[in-house]
Order: sequence, then structure tokens, then C-alpha cells
Amino acid sequence: MCAIEAGKRGRKVTVLDHRPGPGSKILIAGGGRCNFTNLDVTAKHYVSGNPHFCKSAFSRFTPRDFLELVTRHGIPFEERSHRQLFCRNKARDLLDMLLSMAQEAGVEFHYDCEIEGVAREELGFSVTTNLGAFLGESLVVATGGLSIPTVGASPLGYRIAEQFGLGIVPVSAGLVPFTLQPWLKERLAELPGIAVPATLSVGDFKYTESLLFTHRGLSGPVVLQASNHWTPGQEVCVDLLPGQDLSNLLAKGRVRHPDKQVRNLLAELLPKRLAEAVLPEALAVARLVTLIPSQMTEIVKSVQDWRIKPAGTEGYRTAEVTLGGVDCDALSSKTMEARGVPGLFFIGEVVDVTGALGGYNLQWAWSSGWCAGQYV
Repeated sequence: MCAIEAGKRGRKVTVLDHRPGPGSKILIAGGGRCNFTNLDVTAKHYVSGNPHFCKSAFSRFTPRDFLELVTRHGIPFEERSHRQLFCRNKARDLLDMLLSMAQEAGVEFHYDCEIEGVAREELGFSVTTNLGAFLGESLVVATGGLSIPTVGASPLGYRIAEQFGLGIVPVSAGLVPFTLQPWLKERLAELPGIAVPATLSVGDFKYTESLLFTHRGLSGPVVLQASNHWTPGQEVCVDLLPGQDLSNLLAKGRVRHPDKQVRNLLAELLPKRLAEAVLPEALAVARLVTLIPSQMTEIVKSVQDWRIKPAGTEGYRTAEVTLGGVDCDALSSKTMEARGVPGLFFIGEVVDVTGALGGYNLQWAWSSGWCAGQYV
């Protein structure tokens, strides 16, 4: 996006990429159909040390602006839940659109280009690579974060920022599954593959979506969303029956089916294996008529206020994004240029702006890239 916009302004633009080809993350995004934006993009959908930083970029290049490009190039798309937009066919359509626009703007690409060093020169910057040295008035760092190393994730962008004195907000894996403590993993050993709607709460964050039990722990959209707001050692609250009044259901059950076991009543609402796993064994087999108020409260808490302290996350290997990055306070929100280092720009995931699941991170890439492209 940045290269396209700069090229349209008549700038001579060269893109250096250490991968053998472009757009690896675009091609794997959204299960190969690329969730390229979301129609509801606001600052509240992002985690950042400076929550206002992204507002300028989104006000100047909006999801509607990117959607107009997609429509103009005849790429079929569809809207899914939570206002997410996906390619109807394949992500390659989107990548081909961007490459075509870059070609029209006169952008040059160099692949398998390993960056060996960056230096500030009198008239700009020099970049030393295995393909030789490149000189430019401006240098844009669009290297992403550390997530999914198999498609080329690299800490290069952070090293360049530190080389020029810019601060780095500590990085960690985001939009990533949770792993569990050994005892809880063993207790839930029969559940991998089960998926249910659930509400997860972490601090002030609360979200309802699908929860998936895996061999390593917990995943699914609701877990990935929560992981952006979780810190190691923090407790996660799980409601396995969002929007339902379990206390009332138990009370009615006692009257209508007094001899029914608790686990059998819950099996009408949840997979039976899951109900048995979260309930204390004595309560699971208890008959409804025998329950006293404190036991009913305990059942409700076990199912709708299930407290888990994750052991950690699966890390960058499966994380969709990287939390943290180049400190926003070191950059101009209008131009994405480093304060005090004229001509040096940082855009996209390398910056401390991390979106929720649902097209938000790609929209940050488009918007921040577009903004820098107006000034480089």
C-alpha cells in the first residue's frame, strides 16, 4: 500500500523482501480467503500503548476506501459475522490486485533479498543486502512482527528502530490459543474437538464466540480475542451457557424431573463430556431433587463462572499477530515518520498497534501504509 501510494506520486520505489515471493500472510489469512477488512473499524478494536494513535490513519483511509479498490478490480467478496469481509474465491485475487497496482505505479520488487545493514547517509539511507546496496531518500520499515515464523516473521524491524533510538513496547504473541496447566489438561483430556459458544472475560474485556477444546488447551475465536488482553498469571472467566439462566433451569428441573442427574440435565445444553469435566463429580451424579441452594450455586459457578488460569499461550508459532512493537509515541500519527529521524517510517504490525480478530490488522496495514505513502 505504501509503495503503491508513493509510486502514484511519482516517487521511485523499491521493495526489498527476504521471502521468495510477496504477500505470504495475505495468502494464508482467513483460511486462504483473506479477511481483508471489517466494516466496523474503530480505535476500540485495537490494543496499543497509545490508544488514540491509530485514529488519524483510519479517518483518512477507511475500510470503505479499501472496499472500493476491491470492487473496482472486480474481486468477489462476502460479509460474514461481526461485519468481517472475505474474498469469496481466494486470497490470491487480493494479492494480484495489489501487485497489479504496484506495477502500474512503477514499483520495483527484489525477492530473496536479505537485509544485512541499514545506515543513515547525508541524503537519506543506505540498505546493504546480499543483492547489493540500495540508496533512498526515505526508508519505510514494513517488516511485521514475530508471529508465524514459517512465513518469514523477523525481528528486523525492531532492530532497526532500536538502532535509530526508537523505543520498543515489549512484544508477545497475540490472537493465540491458550495452553493449560498439566492437571487441567488431564482433566479435559476427553474434550479435544468439542466447540461450543462461550463468553470469555479477562479483566474488563468480555467477548462471546466459539470456544474450541484442543489437545494443547483452549482455542477458537473467543480465546484468540481474549489473548490480546491477557497477561501471564491472569485468570480467565468462562461462561459456557452465555445468555442463559442456569439457576432457573435447575429450579424448573427439580420440579419437572426430580430424579434426573445434574449431568443429564446439562447434557441437554452442553456436550455431556464437557458437562462432566467442569462439574465436581459428586454434583454431576447428584439427583436434582437432592440439591440444596449452596450446591445449585456451585453448579452455576462451575458452568457459567468457570475460572481458569492458563499456563501460557502457544506462542508465535500459531499466533496471528504480535502485540507490542515500535512505540507509537516515537512516530507521527499523520505520516508514520519517526520523530527526530527524518525520512524513516514504520507501518503495519511492526508498530505497537494490534487489532482484534476479524480483519482489523490488515486494515491497519492498509491505512498506515496509505498514510506513509503520502509523505515518503
